[in-house]
Amino acid sequence: MKAFQLIPAIAEYEDFSTYAKEAQLGGNDLILTNEYIYSPVIERLELGCQTLFQEKYGMGEPTDVMVDAILDELRGREYDRIIAVGGGTIIDIAKVIAVARPEDRVDDLYDRMASLEKVHPLVIVPTTCGTGSEVTNISIINRTTKGVKQGIVSPAMFATEAALIPGMLASLPYGVFATSSIDAMIHAVESYLSPNACAISELFSEQALHLILTGWRAAVDNGNRDAWKKFAARFLRASNFAGIAFGHAGCAAVHALSYPLGGTHHIPHGQSNQMMFADVMRKYQEKKPIGKLNKLEELLAKELNVEPVFALEELYKLMDAVLEKKPLHEVGVTTEELPVYTTTVLETQQRLLNNNYVELTAEDILDIYSKAF
Repeated sequence: MKAFQLIPAIAEYEDFSTYAKEAQLGGNDLILTNEYIYSPVIERLELGCQTLFQEKYGMGEPTDVMVDAILDELRGREYDRIIAVGGGTIIDIAKVIAVARPEDRVDDLYDRMASLEKVHPLVIVPTTCGTGSEVTNISIINRTTKGVKQGIVSPAMFATEAALIPGMLASLPYGVFATSSIDAMIHAVESYLSPNACAISELFSEQALHLILTGWRAAVDNGNRDAWKKFAARFLRASNFAGIAFGHAGCAAVHALSYPLGGTHHIPHGQSNQMMFADVMRKYQEKKPIGKLNKLEELLAKELNVEPVFALEELYKLMDAVLEKKPLHEVGVTTEELPVYTTTVLETQQRLLNNNYVELTAEDILDIYSKAF
């Protein structure tokens, strides 16, 4: 069994100014962020840090083209720590930069994944409440030449510190909150059901689910789309806890099946996961109705005040109240793509499929896509 390890160090700070003082940020540090985050929060502190704004090199989730452009920009620059302030895109790029040698391109890192070494210390300040990536050692890049999202995984990609600052979520648009918190919830569920879970990782999965579901219910009952901001610290911790859980136990079929959707149709990661979640879970129920899935149903039932047999369906309703689920055909997916996605998942996502609650065949995967269509 894989030993449970809690990496990196995790600290909470009152605000970014407090963190900057304690960390003694200065001219030898590179802040990788978005300009819309930097300008209102960090710029006024006059820290003297070097900066790099991701959006100047591409929009959306990270691609090999975007990251290679950033690596080109950084060649010849002298800096020590990387301070990544942002959501999943910023964090994934920062992990790549932290292990990239001056001459590297993205493809080089995939080629020597087993021998990567940390080149720069990395601190991650998440500004969304979904990725949990601040405590994992994986970076997901859309490899445009291959038409698929794939992870670069290495112990060298763990951050030195994850700095949690709830106030950094204050300007988060509702849509980003919705997709990111759904992503965190799915991290918690998939890590809980994973055959690699252990008693300690289950505690983090369970607590993440408790924080997310109680926060969602309170926000939905309020009827105000900004009501979730009262619970920003709760959602940020939940994302972190879910990240710790899946960092140990892994994600599974929901993520595996969602990656072709994001890679081809540029659907936000949390939303593409939502599109797959219910039908993956129903396939699990169909193939193995008796097992750990029942413990998950009991856990959800307590949070949602229903009988265990109704718990998953009640969860889907709550998710729809947070963000309405769309069928695949409404985001441009065609029936002709479904067999292609099935083959792609089986060929490129075995790392995730190995964490499934139950083995899924090609027929199972195609059926899941068809039902979500």
